[in-house]
Amino acid sequence: MPVRVIGVAVLGCVLAACGNSVSGQPVAARGPVTTAKPDSGLAKLLPNASAFPSNYPAITLPADAAGQAAHDLDGVLPGSLVEPSACTPPTPGAGPAISVGTDDETRSTLTVELVRTDQPLSTLRDQLQRCGTMQVSHGGTTATVTTELDPPPPLDADDTLALRRTVKSESGAGGTTRRMQSLLGQIGDVRINVTYMTFGDGKADAESLDSLFTTTVSKVRKG
Repeated sequence: MPVRVIGVAVLGCVLAACGNSVSGQPVAARGPVTTAKPDSGLAKLLPNASAFPSNYPAITLPADAAGQAAHDLDGVLPGSLVEPSACTPPTPGAGPAISVGTDDETRSTLTVELVRTDQPLSTLRDQLQRCGTMQVSHGGTTATVTTELDPPPPLDADDTLALRRTVKSESGAGGTTRRMQSLLGQIGDVRINVTYMTFGDGKADAESLDSLFTTTVSKVRKG
């Protein structure tokens, strides 16, 4: 298995602990260290590698790497110090199942994450509206994550959500900046998250993101 691709998939949180903030006095709290149970049925709903753009050769991550990549997308590693604590992402009921494609030339990734949850997508939307920025500390590294909501994509799902997230870490010489653009949807108890991630000021590959999200929603809808 190409370890190089897996390494890029989880690179964000290796270089930068992640997070989001709300107005008012922040209260520090340790993020939960629990992880969701594996769900083999979710992997069957992931898009095939051929569904990814040709410049993003893709693989399905094994369970341990998938768990790491999921925290990377949420922006909070287990055991992180989150301020405010109310912005800590909820733990899904089962999963994740993740496929990731990597463009080595632009140092960017397209990631598809599927999890099972008993919470509607509106619960996450409400949390993100309160958590435009938060501070997250992990392993001596502090990061500030800013999240902005975009108009949701009009697709055949129970609910959809779009967001842009910037993670600015103090680690390394001058720190690092990681940018994500995500499209989320929910069909029944399956939460879909398709994310484009890059470093620096690179422009998001919106066309590839939209296409992969549409393909994934369709596959989950068909079951």
